[in-house]
Amino acid sequence: MRSIRAAAVGAVTLSLALAASACGGGSSSGGGSDDSPRTLTYWASNQGASIAVDKKVLQPELDKFQKQTGIKVKLEVVPWSDLLNRILTATTSGQGPDVLNIGNTWSASLQATGALLPWDAKNFAKIGGKDRFVDSALGSTGAEGKDPAAVPLYSMAYALYYNKQIFADAGISKPPATWAELVADGKKIQAKGKSALGAEGSNLSENIHHVFVFAKQHGADFFTADGKADFTNDGVVTAVKQYVDLMAKDKVIPTGDAEYAQNQSVSDFAKGKQAMLLWQSAAANLKSQGMDASAYGIAPVPVQSGTPGTGTQVNSMVAGINLAVFKNSHNLDGATKFVKFMTSDEEQKILNTAYSSIPPVKAAQEDATFNSPSNAVLKDTLAKSAAALPQVADESQFETAVGTAVKDLFADAAAGRAITTDSVKSALEKAQQQMPAK
Repeated sequence: MRSIRAAAVGAVTLSLALAASACGGGSSSGGGSDDSPRTLTYWASNQGASIAVDKKVLQPELDKFQKQTGIKVKLEVVPWSDLLNRILTATTSGQGPDVLNIGNTWSASLQATGALLPWDAKNFAKIGGKDRFVDSALGSTGAEGKDPAAVPLYSMAYALYYNKQIFADAGISKPPATWAELVADGKKIQAKGKSALGAEGSNLSENIHHVFVFAKQHGADFFTADGKADFTNDGVVTAVKQYVDLMAKDKVIPTGDAEYAQNQSVSDFAKGKQAMLLWQSAAANLKSQGMDASAYGIAPVPVQSGTPGTGTQVNSMVAGINLAVFKNSHNLDGATKFVKFMTSDEEQKILNTAYSSIPPVKAAQEDATFNSPSNAVLKDTLAKSAAALPQVADESQFETAVGTAVKDLFADAAAGRAITTDSVKSALEKAQQQMPAK
């Protein structure tokens, strides 16, 4: 999902129980209908540089849908800081949209509310079949063994973006492939008076995404096989410490980045203030801030050793946006038609080009439009070395609890306090205590 969303994910903690039999789409009856066949409401997430940009991208496509079907779509672009709370309010009040975007890491948590339409074989058949979508994207649509709660819309992956001129000035001929190389390159860059690597230390989602990857690289998971929180195992502790140590010990992340939470590290990179950025599908964001694509290169996120792949060579979470339907929509048929339209080959090319994301639909992803060198890195990562965050009902609480723990550790690092194995473990123990009892 997009990393600019705020800590509002914690609201799930109090809302899941209330929403277990809740409804959406403006109905309080608990069941869908086709009572309003000529209209739909759509909550879109803020994918572009601004809400105005999103409206400019989406409205022509919604007009196209209306021309084809006679169904008018009322669009609202919702900021990430508000989106989850708005969704949860809709699940409990029954006053919500027909169709909405959700961050793919929320899929299982929102699935647990019972408010979303399950995408069983019959519903997938209405939009062309489940096999149209790439497996990595389908892996972030709900809990394993259950029908998906949403359909993939935009796929993203993390990559390492690097400033070509800063690298050349520091005598670095290629991007780092391992974390040890990144730290070594960072020292050379700092010797030339530039910042090495940006981070969003106060952004809970960014924290989670990165420590999840580090944990995978240490052969660890945040949850046991039966879905219980396991935040203090040795691999997780090592992973969190290694990430925070990029500031605390290795000093390649500036201490000021401990306070970043609103894409400031992206702006620093776009303005040439720093040499490297770890980000999801950043091309459109960088372009909107005036950075020409020729000024930077893109490479896979580093691993501990070797090359990216599965297991301990994972180097990205499966990032992306899913499209969901409130199951008691007043226009279930129209909502399904809208999902079919938005995931059609043609629309997937248009929308994912606009947002510099990767289509989760196979046919669209294979289009020449997405064969640029930068997209090749993202596509290869999604296909070979990305893993889905835990698809468990408590995932959103996990993001808040552990994301906050990492935020606090970055604050300690910025203040010059020692980051030890014991201090990391203590922070993670507190985070685990915040999780629902099993």
